[in-house]
Amino acid sequence: MFGLELFSFRAVWTPMFLFAMIGLVILYLYLVGPWREKHYPGERGASALQKLSFISAALLVYIAHGGPVNILGHLMFTFHMVNMSISYLIVPPMVLLAVPEFIWKKMFSASFWGKLRFLMHPVVTLVLFNMLFSLYHVPLVHDYVMTNFLVHRLYYILLFITAFMMWWQIAPPVREWARLTDVKRMAYVFASGVLLTPACALIIFTPDPLYATYNDPAVWADAMGYCIPGDTSFLLEQYGGPDFFNPFGVLEDQQMGGIVMKLVQEVMFGIILAYIFKQWFKREHKEDDLPNPGAV
Repeated sequence: MFGLELFSFRAVWTPMFLFAMIGLVILYLYLVGPWREKHYPGERGASALQKLSFISAALLVYIAHGGPVNILGHLMFTFHMVNMSISYLIVPPMVLLAVPEFIWKKMFSASFWGKLRFLMHPVVTLVLFNMLFSLYHVPLVHDYVMTNFLVHRLYYILLFITAFMMWWQIAPPVREWARLTDVKRMAYVFASGVLLTPACALIIFTPDPLYATYNDPAVWADAMGYCIPGDTSFLLEQYGGPDFFNPFGVLEDQQMGGIVMKLVQEVMFGIILAYIFKQWFKREHKEDDLPNPGAV
């Protein structure tokens, strides 16, 4: 499918990354199980739903960065945006809600985290992620990141961290650390959606292909070095360029990628907005139903 059969098992499935994700899941299950029972017996453990959420998030990370979507993201821009959607819009809230409160408190118990508290201001987290995400999709920046291995890794890690920082404001895993009321959280989600829109609109409505990674054979072969170790010049000799693997035109592929990103964002933010609104509505009506001690 999409030419994946032309690549090696290692290139398509990245076994070492799979083992890393399995190790991460085992560590999580140990921390919320035996380790909690030994060191924090009074703390609430992870529910079955939380465990399922974490395991699902680890699976999604593997599929996006170690499985087929990883290499497909270097063949088609649409799959690249699927990767971005999974990594920054779906996985962070799943992990935040999957890890019990006592683990977050333990992780951030060191005093030096207090010096970085300013970075968790809601405005800072909102601007940081959306600025880095929009900057990444400027054609020159995108092509540079995609063809420089170290920069690629560092930029993706930075995006991942700032995505967690942004989602922390929306789905705070520790209740007493929440900085926003329910109404402000809804406004925050709306603002984040607005800030993501220009990058998606640029990708969807531009009349020309933007990224050399997906339309220039030489640049594409260079970027493929991220997935295939060694000299990738054979790709040009055997397949000519990315068009060989793309059943759509370059421009149509680019537009579909922007649409995928926008749709995933709308669905995720819509689910979160509905959840926050439900919480707020229940809380408001619960307070209204409380007896008034001053009433005669």
